[in-house]
Amino acid sequence: MSSAYLFPGQGSQHVGMGHALYAHEPAARAVFDQADDLLGFSLSQLCFAGPEAELTDTVNQQPALFVTSIATLAAMQANGWEAPAFVAGHSLGELSALTAAGSLTFSDGLSLVRRRGELMKEAGRQNPGAMAAILALTISQIETICAEARHETGGAVQVANDNCPGQVVISGEEIALDKAMQLAQVAGARKVVKLPITIAAHSPLMQAAAVEFSAAIAATPIATPHVPVIGNVTAQPLDSAAAIRAELTAQLTGPVRWTETIGFLAAAGVNSFVEVGPGDVLLSLVKRIHRQSDRLRFEPRQEAAAAVPAAQPAA
Repeated sequence: MSSAYLFPGQGSQHVGMGHALYAHEPAARAVFDQADDLLGFSLSQLCFAGPEAELTDTVNQQPALFVTSIATLAAMQANGWEAPAFVAGHSLGELSALTAAGSLTFSDGLSLVRRRGELMKEAGRQNPGAMAAILALTISQIETICAEARHETGGAVQVANDNCPGQVVISGEEIALDKAMQLAQVAGARKVVKLPITIAAHSPLMQAAAVEFSAAIAATPIATPHVPVIGNVTAQPLDSAAAIRAELTAQLTGPVRWTETIGFLAAAGVNSFVEVGPGDVLLSLVKRIHRQSDRLRFEPRQEAAAAVPAAQPAA
């Protein structure tokens, strides 16, 4: 049986994340301490104690999730967890996956994540937008709805995250997104809810961020991964530094093809999925895509798998 490690993105954070790791896992503590030194402020205390508004600011949220995920990975390795056959990350989590696969050093990964958050926040200021989750429609229905909303409003809106069958997130300009939400309700969506996000991630509104982020990626050393990394945009292995650079740039404006990513892993023989980071959002999505799989996560000071409750839509 082969396994895949999955690294979460924005939406998985919570005040208090990583505190038990820091208290009980020396390998994880070293990761948090290194991040604090590199950043020049106590990201660890922001993770452990908040305030929540500061933690959820995308400039802090992205490095906080990255560091907590890599700290979790360090603790797993110290506790003898078997190395995975594949890794993948949801949106921001792709940078965590690339670090886990040896394509990025921890310091370079952290620097890119921090820059990604800064650029996305600035792009959100320049081109405000929104995101919405749509439940119980097919991806093809939602793509058609977005095309109609673009035609009727002249605004940008598209699929941002194909999270699992029946859960899709759209992203774009407010006027087009609102029209798409109306059309989804008419089409029989079980639920349509605007997410508490002011940044239109994975949409054309992130183009300015993608251009500047591409320059940061070009200046960063990237190695061939030592374990296959499945990309968000292609849902295929990223097997070279060139493919990784193209993926990280395209990912800001392109959709996260998570259903296809898990489908690829299942077809490759993966039947054990481990979420490496705070929460269990990705394991809940895996349950909807590949029900017969084993779904695990690491708990500090114990090797046992934890039960996986329902989670909120991944953004």
